[in-house]
Amino acid sequence: MADISVQVCYARPDRQILLEVKVNADATIKAAIEQSGMLREVPEIDLDVCKVGVYGKLKPLDAGLRERDRVEIYRPLIADPMESRRKRAEKKSDKKAR
Repeated sequence: MADISVQVCYARPDRQILLEVKVNADATIKAAIEQSGMLREVPEIDLDVCKVGVYGKLKPLDAGLRERDRVEIYRPLIADPMESRRKRAEKKSDKKAR
């Protein structure tokens, strides 16, 4: 079976890492991440915790890949987005009430 080229990327606040890797055409997202060397370069990545996706769409680690896919490893959220929005809305309404 022929190889395909994919990218594996991970972004931290201070650095973005984008690695090109050739994998078997039947490779999974997990296999591409492992073959890319990303886990050695960024040891804080825990695939049991981090979500992954392809071009911004969440996917399971065992999902297949296509030529030129970009595998993205997402950092865990520090704050719940819904809670953050609620707090901002409260602050805004407090200012208007004054």
